[in-house]
Amino acid sequence: MGWTQRLRGAGMVVATTMLLGGSLAVPAARAAAPPSAPLTDLVNPFIGTENEGNTYPGAAVPFGMVQFSPDTGHNTGYDYSQNHIRGFSLVHLSGVGCGLGGDLPVLPTTGDVTETDYARYEAEFSHDSERASPGSYRVGLKTGIEAELTASARTGVQRYTFPATDKANVLLNAGQSLHRTISTKVEILDNRTVRTAITGSGFCQDTKPYTLHTVTRFDRPFTTSGTWNGGTVTEGSKESVSTGRNGAFVRFDTTKDRTVEATTALSYVDARGAALNLRSEGGRSFDAVRSQAHRTWEDRLDDVRAQGGGDTLRRTFYSSLYRSFLAPNIGSDADGRYTGWDQRVHRVQGFTYYQNWSLWDTYRTQSQLLSLLAPREARDMAISVIKIDEDSGWLPKWGYGTVETNIMTGDPGTPFLTNAYQQGLLKGYEERAYRALRKNADGVPPADSPAVGREANKEYLANGFAPYVKDRPHAKPGDSDYDHGASATLEYALSDAMLGAMARDLGHDADAARYAARAQNYRKIYDGSTGFFRARDASGTFTGPADPALSEGFHEGTSWQYQWLVPQDLPGMVDLIGGKQTANDRLDSFFAYEQLLKDPGKTAREVWVNGPYDYYNADKYNPQNEPDLIAPYTYLSTGQPWKTTDVVHAALTLFTDAPTGMTGNDDLGTMSAWNVLSSIGIFPVQPGYDTWGLSTPVFERVDLTLDRRYYPRGALTVTATGTSDRDRYIQSARLDGTSYGRTYLTTESLRGLRSLSFTVGAEPSEWGTSADAAPPALESTR
Repeated sequence: MGWTQRLRGAGMVVATTMLLGGSLAVPAARAAAPPSAPLTDLVNPFIGTENEGNTYPGAAVPFGMVQFSPDTGHNTGYDYSQNHIRGFSLVHLSGVGCGLGGDLPVLPTTGDVTETDYARYEAEFSHDSERASPGSYRVGLKTGIEAELTASARTGVQRYTFPATDKANVLLNAGQSLHRTISTKVEILDNRTVRTAITGSGFCQDTKPYTLHTVTRFDRPFTTSGTWNGGTVTEGSKESVSTGRNGAFVRFDTTKDRTVEATTALSYVDARGAALNLRSEGGRSFDAVRSQAHRTWEDRLDDVRAQGGGDTLRRTFYSSLYRSFLAPNIGSDADGRYTGWDQRVHRVQGFTYYQNWSLWDTYRTQSQLLSLLAPREARDMAISVIKIDEDSGWLPKWGYGTVETNIMTGDPGTPFLTNAYQQGLLKGYEERAYRALRKNADGVPPADSPAVGREANKEYLANGFAPYVKDRPHAKPGDSDYDHGASATLEYALSDAMLGAMARDLGHDADAARYAARAQNYRKIYDGSTGFFRARDASGTFTGPADPALSEGFHEGTSWQYQWLVPQDLPGMVDLIGGKQTANDRLDSFFAYEQLLKDPGKTAREVWVNGPYDYYNADKYNPQNEPDLIAPYTYLSTGQPWKTTDVVHAALTLFTDAPTGMTGNDDLGTMSAWNVLSSIGIFPVQPGYDTWGLSTPVFERVDLTLDRRYYPRGALTVTATGTSDRDRYIQSARLDGTSYGRTYLTTESLRGLRSLSFTVGAEPSEWGTSADAAPPALESTR
């Protein structure tokens, strides 16, 4: 996401690479799984767990409420460079940049329970004894205990194998997590069951609190139990309530039967919901749950069959595909109840309610990938966002659980929902979505709303730009659009364009014209004296350094990096700066193109990437952050589409099969989805609309199984026979055997396709360079 502190320096690749599916750490040269092997064998959950990638290696099922994973002391959970585990907690988000989740860390121990701070009772481990694959995780602790984790949608299942002892403990720590814990309650209900209620807050900054309810059921009675409050441990105690450290321990005699299993169910509604989820999904053995999780992942990954490519390429691709399906997450219980953003209990009708919305990130890549590969879930996700507006009065910006965090800026909810509309996912909800989007686009949330929405909308609507007001006090927790007025203006204008297209389709002609006019507001912050976008202050005066590499008022970037964030009107943007030649010269400088041709990998690591979270004072492409995700595809609009392939393929080298092998925080699947789509050769170049740009695939063949409900053909095959580092340039393209010269497709055309085939060669060609080949400006696409 945006605040998601990012990563990578020149020394990105480490020597140790984790194998998948239960294998030991070995050199990266391991042979790829044979064609008949499960695709889950190609997934390495440890990718991104070091150097601020902030992924997690633990157990989850696609979009599950539970992400059961170890925490090592890093502020977002697990870090591969650390060697102590504080606990296995139940809630994680892939690639966030601030502490979030980590609720109820559970750790097996032996002996007397004397410590209550998990930083003191943590257990040492070695990666040599660690295994991870989709849906399961296992580690041998140096205390002699083996811990295994798996998950269903709403439960986490754990199995611990202890040494022979009469003091085998499981510690359930309710009072410590990855964010601020406000208050907790722990109850030992009987000799097999522990219940907790955990109220927490925070994500980069404090937010409204949320409450998570858990119930843990063990497979056999414990011999004794107790609770702790602060540093005091009380054996025999059945309940503890605290605003500080708080938890429970349960003890088993493992002198004969050394194995203990337990299932923990979650609910964001109440204790009854957790108990219901336990009854609905619990009662199965660890092995049965793990086998089902593995089958679920295999079925999901099997919708994308890639052929060709090297071993590392295939592993990084399927690992990215795996991470693309980790979020958003189920928020409703088995009975359909969920806690809305009004903090009231609601019940879904005909859909699953989802939560966790890193929209500033995911609207650019992951939402489109899910629309393509998981449209039924993507429809429910879009409906869930509409319900957030109806429950709370406003659309989300960055939502966690049941609350708004207001992290990041702009108006990401609009392109997220308009994308769902353009992909055909909102049938029956079109006008409900439009009403929410129109209110959001034309107003500002009231003071008593937790949301900030388009915070600078009053000035934007009056003057055509969001002002940059340095050091303005924040009215609400989270980020402020006034702190980033220039980039907020670009984001508002992008959203206006997408909403205008939707309004036109729905027959709201006056609105359509109004939003289309506002979509041109990117021009209001263009400084002709510098040739770049530049922030304006409240009086309208350009402000901050004139050097675009030192510019102010851009969120996690500079004017150089935001200059191409005009996907609604790239032809107009190109004309604004002086035409295609000027644009191509600037793009070449931005991507260090001449250096890239000589050494793509070195350019990516030493010129583009400048270290974790280094967003500012740069004039080069930043592939590890969201503002630049579309930038390589700008060449499709400047008559040089082969350069898009050059840049994209160089950026793909940043994804490796190592703990440091993901370029940037994953941001709930954003970076992973970029890798997947760019590797296939189709990319959403106008996020919020239905335009897919084309570049050379890295695989000779990819077979996509598609949902016939949305894609009547049920499948799409993309081929590029002979594609390689050398033969990477498109010579021609064919749609179902018919020659095709444009550099983009629409979703409507994808629905009718069976095959997209590219002929490739070693030199650039004339393909895609004709006057009508480029993606058109949004206003003229229909």
